Amino acid sequence: MPLQRVRFAEAVPEVFRASLQEIRREQEVPAEFPPEVTAAALEAARRARLPELDRTDLEFVTIDPPDSMDLDQALHIERTGDGFTVYYAIADVAAFVEAGDPIDAEARRRGETLYAPDKRTPLHPPELSEDAASLLPDQVRPALLWTITVDATGEGTGVTCERALVKSRAKLNYAGVQKDLDAGTASESLQLLREVGKLREQRELERGGVNLPIPDQEVVTSNHGWGLEFRAPLPVEGWNAQISLLTGMAAAQLMTKGRIGILRTLPESHDDLRRKLGNTAKALGIVWSDEATYAEFIHGLDPKVPAHAAMLAACTVLFRGAGYTAFDGQVPEQSQHAAMKAAYAHVTAPLRRLVDRWAGEICVALSAGVEVPAWVRESMDEIPKIMDDADRRAHAYERSIVGMVEAGLVADQVGSEFDGVITDVDDKENTRGIVTLTKFAIEGRVTGTALPLGQKVRVKLVEADIAKRTVAFELLQG
Repeated sequence: MPLQRVRFAEAVPEVFRASLQEIRREQEVPAEFPPEVTAAALEAARRARLPELDRTDLEFVTIDPPDSMDLDQALHIERTGDGFTVYYAIADVAAFVEAGDPIDAEARRRGETLYAPDKRTPLHPPELSEDAASLLPDQVRPALLWTITVDATGEGTGVTCERALVKSRAKLNYAGVQKDLDAGTASESLQLLREVGKLREQRELERGGVNLPIPDQEVVTSNHGWGLEFRAPLPVEGWNAQISLLTGMAAAQLMTKGRIGILRTLPESHDDLRRKLGNTAKALGIVWSDEATYAEFIHGLDPKVPAHAAMLAACTVLFRGAGYTAFDGQVPEQSQHAAMKAAYAHVTAPLRRLVDRWAGEICVALSAGVEVPAWVRESMDEIPKIMDDADRRAHAYERSIVGMVEAGLVADQVGSEFDGVITDVDDKENTRGIVTLTKFAIEGRVTGTALPLGQKVRVKLVEADIAKRTVAFELLQG
């Protein structure tokens, strides 16, 4: 399930800092890397295994949030006839990390990078993830180079994945790229990113796929106290995401053809989920017609509209149940990602997600027509559980942070009344459930007699505890 990030517009207040530290203590989030892991990372940075192929001629750029230093991906796009060639360089973690070494062992324990408003807990030591292995500008780096041909309709028609030396020309951020695109001053490659991104979005809609433009939640302060605002993703963020999706689908094609791989899979959703999301839409004043599919409904939402942004955040439940499926010799019956309506693999974020290192190694071997490395084959069955456990920890961390922020928003309003809609009921007597507030677009537990599912109600706030990360309401009758 996609993660929903919470940010603070200004410095994180002390009351929240203390709670964040407590969350990390409770959930045993590691504070730092063991000394032997840091030492191994420093040594690995000095002895990286570099490939022979040199593609530093390609004018790659990275596009990330301004403060990011763990740069997994660099992009360059060219027009080829009436189609395109997409070059996507992915940080080559395996050039620095060997199976069984201290860095690998610690990465398996962590699984993925964790994010909080006040700090990032990385998968790999920063000596690698933010320096030697990161695709920083003006630095020659080893990478997995994906070369994907795309036709005039946006359909991928060919793919190779090989090791190469690359050099990023610039560390760009989304706001700056969007500004240049809007002004007509962006490079040809970035203009083609917009063109290919839009084509891929259209292909996605046609096949019924869903790619959620998850808005960040930003806590702002004013004379009236705390407020929660959604930061709508810029269009270029969606176009950039489409390149990652294109690459993940190309990787899945290599894997299924080669009959070995680790896929990101998701079964079809059930009717109860449609009902629950329909109730949330009603709470937010959004019309969802019976005829509209998930894809049509979500593609019609505008993340710049606060209610729509809240709805997009709620729609992350569509990805609940996603997992990883490893296979060797026989393609699994369940090989599709139901939300994307395609086979898909995670290969574009190896600095931040463990599975991508395994998936990338598989694709390099399959593309070259050689045997998959023994260490990959011997350990790939372990990766789905490692990642499932890591995903659970990441979502528990996320839920605690969101709960902390929501409690902080209304902590001084205990006893106040609010309008909302009952979006879920969890027992046969209809006495306990979930209410979504109309004003704040936050959820909380609610108790009362005969909770009217999907109906507008009036509730009273009875608890808002920042330390416990809980918000609770009581249904008002009449």
